[in-house]
Amino acid sequence: MHIFYSDKTRLRQARTELHDGVLVAPFECPERVDLVLKQLQQAAVGELFEPRAFGLEPVLAVHDADYVNFLADCWHEWVAAGHEGEAIPNIWPARTLRDDRIPRVVSAKLGYYALAAETSISEGTFEAAMASKDVALGAVEQTLATGEPSFGLCRPPGHHAAFDQFGGYCFFNNAAIAAQRALASGKRRVAILDVDFHHGNGTQQIFYERDDVLFISLHGDPEVTFPYYSGYADETGRGRGEGFNTNYPLPPGTTVDTWMATLDNALARIKEAQCDMLIVSLGVDIFEGDPISAFTFTSGDFSLLGQRLTQAGLPTVLLMEGGYAVDDIGINVVNVLQGFKQGIS
Repeated sequence: MHIFYSDKTRLRQARTELHDGVLVAPFECPERVDLVLKQLQQAAVGELFEPRAFGLEPVLAVHDADYVNFLADCWHEWVAAGHEGEAIPNIWPARTLRDDRIPRVVSAKLGYYALAAETSISEGTFEAAMASKDVALGAVEQTLATGEPSFGLCRPPGHHAAFDQFGGYCFFNNAAIAAQRALASGKRRVAILDVDFHHGNGTQQIFYERDDVLFISLHGDPEVTFPYYSGYADETGRGRGEGFNTNYPLPPGTTVDTWMATLDNALARIKEAQCDMLIVSLGVDIFEGDPISAFTFTSGDFSLLGQRLTQAGLPTVLLMEGGYAVDDIGINVVNVLQGFKQGIS
């Protein structure tokens, strides 16, 4: 298995996250990369590669240009305006306010482009997001060229990033960028299977009216789980995309057996849709010890998950999303990848 990572993903070193009413050290941190990389190297799961720089063109294929410019300039504008601390939104164009124009000041632009307040923008955020999408693109190009599975150690993650919004630690939607690259390379239909504990609202929004990407997500019930306003079972696509969006919201405490049975349904849907490539948004925050999740996977269960994913029978790219139990994140990722290798052997 080819494994892609970049040291530049560590450039985002945010210090603040709004959690339970207080500012805390972010759960999404550079150490996540170090811990996963250490376990990957010890287990010798595959060869490590540094991706080349792909530039902004693949980003602009799925994201709004003004939004991308905002991310590129936000930190510099924030500092130039004399603000202390990191850039955190404090007002949004909510239901009673106008949303058809964007004010000039950076604090207002933050609210326009943010979907939540937990994710600050700090020095190095844009550069890390650029490196993260390069990791995803390196992995997908390797699989396109060889048909062999690849893993992208993306950081920051991406599945909450919508066409023109950031949040949930996500800035560029790595899975969406990779899927669009696969389509541009000649794939007819790509499946994105999101197994992160939180719904991939951004990926859903980007492809909601399209039938060349099948998006399927298994996640915590949005009635009680971030991002709350997305991920319900009745969200099935619109227009040409009708029927190409499937959500499986699951309650807190969902057992591994129930989760795996749901995954079997998702894999059957992928086969039914005649997809010719699979991109997995791999969140290992379904782990029982994760600090911001509520499912019941043990470390050993991730091997079974990896094996199960091979039942799709497709060229597969796995891209890192969530997972915040720092003592276990590395072994959980390794178990998925080793399970996948066992499944195809």
